[in-house]
Amino acid sequence: MGNTSRFLACFTSLRSALAATLIASHYSGQLYTLNLSSANQLTIASSVSAGNRMPAWLDFDPGSKTIYLPDEVQWGQPLLKSFSVTADGSLTPKGQVQTAGGELHSTLYGLGNGYITTAQYDASTISTYTLPLGSTGQPLQKLSFTMSQPGPVPSRQDRPHPHSVFTDPTGKYVLSADLGADLIRVFSIGSSGNLTQCPSFSTGPGDGPRHGAFRIQGNATFLFTVNELSNSLTSWSVTYPTTGCLILAKKQTLSTFPPGKAAPAGSKAAEVHVKDNFVYASNRNDQSFGAQQDSITSYTIEPSTGLATYLETTSAHSFFPRTFSINGAGTMVAIGGQTSANVAIVERNTTTGRLGKLLATVKVGNSGTVNQEDGLSAVIWNE
Repeated sequence: MGNTSRFLACFTSLRSALAATLIASHYSGQLYTLNLSSANQLTIASSVSAGNRMPAWLDFDPGSKTIYLPDEVQWGQPLLKSFSVTADGSLTPKGQVQTAGGELHSTLYGLGNGYITTAQYDASTISTYTLPLGSTGQPLQKLSFTMSQPGPVPSRQDRPHPHSVFTDPTGKYVLSADLGADLIRVFSIGSSGNLTQCPSFSTGPGDGPRHGAFRIQGNATFLFTVNELSNSLTSWSVTYPTTGCLILAKKQTLSTFPPGKAAPAGSKAAEVHVKDNFVYASNRNDQSFGAQQDSITSYTIEPSTGLATYLETTSAHSFFPRTFSINGAGTMVAIGGQTSANVAIVERNTTTGRLGKLLATVKVGNSGTVNQEDGLSAVIWNE
């Protein structure tokens, strides 16, 4: 065998041994590359400084192989950072822009993902930036929100608190789940990346919406939002009139716990994802599976109506699962325990939608503190 053949054989062997790579961020200011082997061994391959103090989220642009990290810190010089990422998860700093800080979520939008928008929870604002980062030192736009009086949960709803930003399936709108105002805000996207506010849609009083995920079924579009304060999941129908903005119509709201089970004291619903005709929501601090063992609840989606039906609640194999991500094939779910500072990989049945056994877990950085902004902040698949 020649040298070239030996090299190709070794390369092929290495690729087959490496089933997947993932990227995780930690509130300590570190980024981690994780390797999952074909034998389900999950290890930390490398770590680099995130370049900002409190990286709160991870947005991946597969086209440019770029990861974006908003900064939740509210002092000093907060930075929105970007990194290039290779197939093996190697990370290289790419760009940055100074921000106002307090940005706990972000999403890419616009033609060719030419813009990014961030949610500032405490400041009651949403900001937008032109990409690549560093092309300008100023935000493209900053939208501020107010409300006339506190909501039903005054300790958390003293003012608007946009908790997330996400695009609709057409790519023509950005939506924001406003935990403080009990609103799903809608913005149309202009050709220059500017957002124009459309009518907003009210959740239930005291719901505290946190994140959202869409599902397209034939000609129908549905939105599912997870509500942190009421520990619930809301389904919405989405329509697109010939003129004006998209319209949301609330269809139902279900608990993120099994039927008949009250939400444990101190529990807080976190993230939501849709895969095929199934929707998943994570619960923090419910400890349904033992001390510091929280849960994920699964639902089926009725294709013609978008109504969700409770399927099961399974272990998150972590404490405070702030983040989780389903791989493209739908065969595995990566769960990020914020306070336990671990990433757990569980199997997923693509036919039944049920989550199965724990495949692997690894500790990533220092553990966090209950109800504090420390520990693991996000995890995504590098694909």
